[in-house]
Amino acid sequence: GVHRQVLFTTVGWFFGYYLAKRTEYIHAKVDRELFEYVRQHPADFKAAEKRKIGELLEDFYPVR
Repeated sequence: GVHRQVLFTTVGWFFGYYLAKRTEYIHAKVDRELFEYVRQHPADFKAAEKRKIGELLEDFYPVR
């Protein structure tokens, strides 16, 4: 009956909440490790030179 629906809804909500928090934790852990690696090896990650938008886009030739 209704009590089972309430029970399963509650269990599902807590399970989903736990999974969401766990994935956030795992992604934060990976981010922290990657940022630490980048900080320790700055020669491998040099900043790219700034380019104008015209250098990034191809020339436009209208087709008639």
